[in-house]
Amino acid sequence: MTSFLSTFVNKVDRKGRVSVPAQFRAALSDAPYQGVIAYPSLKDPAIDVFGRSMLEELNDRRLDKTMSDGEFEQALLGTDNIIDTVMAMAYELPFDGEGRILLPDTLAKEAGISDRATFVGRGTRFQIWAPENFNTNHQNAIAALRAKLHDQGIES
Repeated sequence: MTSFLSTFVNKVDRKGRVSVPAQFRAALSDAPYQGVIAYPSLKDPAIDVFGRSMLEELNDRRLDKTMSDGEFEQALLGTDNIIDTVMAMAYELPFDGEGRILLPDTLAKEAGISDRATFVGRGTRFQIWAPENFNTNHQNAIAALRAKLHDQGIES
């Protein structure tokens, strides 16, 4: 399984191209499709990104579960609103010869990305944020986690 770790900030050029961190590209190097699937996050002011094999695995799992449950109508009509909605919003973004992707304007605007992009590893996926939005979100998440640990009597 592909794993994305760490955080990187890269420059976005005037054409909207940005280099995907080498570590993230390396995690996808064995994949038949050399690029990523990206869509506006439904939870954060960011772009959610994963490899095409993850998309295919999600589809296969959905079909397998639907067929094993005997729900043939659902298999034919695709009534899983979350997966169907994500697929409708998703873009295939191939890597160019320099390991860059072209961020579609709609995705960049949704995430507030202009001249720099923060790539954040999230295990089986990664996110792309506007640096200032990520920094604020990250600091808030750390503060909330520390408060939760403190409330549970766990001190660092």
